[in-house]
Amino acid sequence: MFYNVIKCIVRFVFLFVYRFEYINRDNLPKDGGVILACNHTSNMDVLALGFASKRPLNFMAKNTLFNNKLFGWIISHLGAFPVDRARGDMKAIKTALERLQQKKVLIIFPEGTRVRNGKRIKAKQGVAMIALHAKVPVVPVRIKGNYKFMSKVSVEFGKPIYLDELCGEKPDTEKQKELSEYIMDKVYEM
Repeated sequence: MFYNVIKCIVRFVFLFVYRFEYINRDNLPKDGGVILACNHTSNMDVLALGFASKRPLNFMAKNTLFNNKLFGWIISHLGAFPVDRARGDMKAIKTALERLQQKKVLIIFPEGTRVRNGKRIKAKQGVAMIALHAKVPVVPVRIKGNYKFMSKVSVEFGKPIYLDELCGEKPDTEKQKELSEYIMDKVYEM
């Protein structure tokens, strides 16, 4: 309820700020756990994805965003959970797996941080590791736009990727990194 109310209010405000375009959003499965693997250029990306999806979204957010109790409470009720990016945060990974087992949609930014000016950095292995453990598809998503006043922001959904079909045996760390890079290749190909 809280999620939907906030989404409606913010969406209404953003109608006067940005022009959103959604491409192939039917590629997002209507049910079941799924990961949206997206490029990340701005803090606004989560909102753009939220508007594009008919399903409520969950996402990892850097733990410092939860330092302000009110803001932390708000984003927690909007599907966020903290991740400590400075170390391998097993609690965040466990939370991600739990949400996927609950058949929810999880946003992951495979590069692990915002990347601006069209640059690209290597993807971290987390997206592949989580997808393989949860046995869920990954939908690559590309956001294009600069979030300037009245500019067009495009959110494009790719076809779901089933990682277990790409690797027969249990993948090691190197294979997980390769699969994460493969996902980011699909994101940037759009």
